[in-house]
Amino acid sequence: MLIKILAAIATIVAAFLVYVAFLPQVGTITRSAVIAATPEAIYPHINSLKKWNDWSPWAKLDPAAKNSFDGPDEGPGAAFTWDGNNEVGSGKMTVLESDPNSRVKIKLDFLKPMPSTSVAEFTLKPEAGGTKVTWSMSGERPYLQRVMCVLFNVDKMVGEMFEKGLASLAAVAAKT
Repeated sequence: MLIKILAAIATIVAAFLVYVAFLPQVGTITRSAVIAATPEAIYPHINSLKKWNDWSPWAKLDPAAKNSFDGPDEGPGAAFTWDGNNEVGSGKMTVLESDPNSRVKIKLDFLKPMPSTSVAEFTLKPEAGGTKVTWSMSGERPYLQRVMCVLFNVDKMVGEMFEKGLASLAAVAAKT
């Protein structure tokens, strides 16, 4: 009987591992919100990494994180390095591209808790009632990251943070 139970468990584990192996090696998380502000009011808060802590949901998780800035104040080359608690980890963001009032593309180099590189992109499109802001992040997912994505529903966890960030961005943009 014990052998049958162990064989069933081994079969389930093997099926799970095969399932994970066939998941896409690139993952993308995307959330959108319509913000009651113009693209001109929103764009500076995304394009200048020095303004991110005003609305970033991760900044609220560790207000004591050590932050530093390199390069220009905004746009391509602007960089933000952080080192925080276990919830925010450490890494560096660098603006790669920005199209005034419409798009910002950022490279994210995470060091902790798990080294990885991703690209985040914000698009701003005028829409009735304001601006549709779409925040997406994509990156390579090695095998172990795919396992983590299945076990912990990373899309839901990070997506909820994106939703909080978009709501905070709306509040900040409304003040400008």
